[in-house]
Amino acid sequence: MRKANFVKIRRIAAVFAAATVATTTFALAGSTASAQPAGFDEERQDIAGTVDAEMLEAMSDTFGYTTAEALDRLAVESLASLAEPELRAQLGDRFAGLWLEPDTNIVQVAVTDASAAITQTGYSTTVVKYSEADLTTWQAGIEADGITSTYVDVTTNKVVIEALPEAAADAGKLAVDAGIPADAVRVDVTTEEPQPMASIVGGDAYYINGSSRCSVGFAVTHPTYGNGFVTAGHCGTVGSSVQGGNGGTGQFRGSSFPGNDYAWVDAASTWTNTALVNRYNGTTVSVTNGNEAAVGASICRSGSTTGWRCGTVQAKNQNVTYPQGTVYNLTRTNACAEPGDSGGSFISGNSAQGMTSGGSGNCSWGGTTYFQPLRPALSAYNLTLVTV
Repeated sequence: MRKANFVKIRRIAAVFAAATVATTTFALAGSTASAQPAGFDEERQDIAGTVDAEMLEAMSDTFGYTTAEALDRLAVESLASLAEPELRAQLGDRFAGLWLEPDTNIVQVAVTDASAAITQTGYSTTVVKYSEADLTTWQAGIEADGITSTYVDVTTNKVVIEALPEAAADAGKLAVDAGIPADAVRVDVTTEEPQPMASIVGGDAYYINGSSRCSVGFAVTHPTYGNGFVTAGHCGTVGSSVQGGNGGTGQFRGSSFPGNDYAWVDAASTWTNTALVNRYNGTTVSVTNGNEAAVGASICRSGSTTGWRCGTVQAKNQNVTYPQGTVYNLTRTNACAEPGDSGGSFISGNSAQGMTSGGSGNCSWGGTTYFQPLRPALSAYNLTLVTV
């Protein structure tokens, strides 16, 4: 981790440590649309000096932001990504989620105890009934034929079950049988069946065993094998050969699917690692860190079928059932993808987020996508993300 990130983390830790009272709870305070989180000015200045101009242009095209509005949003998103684990650790079972409001720069924090609220400006506290831990536990018990995915919607304090029409009634009964309170669950009927993006590409294209195509996620290093990259686990099994569109060769050293959807490819010396993501317009964006974005944050993905597409993070820890089995703890977005995009890069600002797993719809209609978060893949295979 770069020195600058240590400074940010210490700053966030200091903010919440200062907000803690003798009983280790937080004093309740509100927020206004114009208020900003503590440390905002410094963070905005840092981002203004490093963010790629093409990223600002993409945010303008997608969200209609001016340059100043885009920098404001990125600053708040960065602070929120650091604040979330700090709050989760301090609040414990009183924490019920964190998200960014879609049309303001307010960071909303949900808690189950009104005394455990945030005093700092720019953070708004919502008191809800169920903790994140409770909702996540209930979600884990929901899995059956016809249920296409489950996730915790922190914005409504509910477990959401997405089910095909013929399975909707059974999904509701399954929730009751699992002991989920009626006011803690919602069944959404869908006709969309997620599929792995199986023909597949990411930032740059590569080919598996000389036939199927997948996507480079992010460049990584391994203490023994050296250069490589992470991608989707459903792209290939351990030992599968890889050839890049630029002639580079390699093989899968690790792969997990279903359950997870991550893998890593050992790239031979014919490939050189870079901390870049292809924007498919002749430019790239640099990766500076792997900080996890909050629900509601802006996010973009890269793939050779549909190129560079942007949207927002809609939910985390979504369990998605593909025909091959259930993949757990994916992140849901509305940055569309199509077959040929799997394994590719999801990035928020300059922060690497994860690798395209699957989705439903396409870039003409629908457009729900899921990505495998990056950190579990790095941890599983002792990998280090390549950054600038």
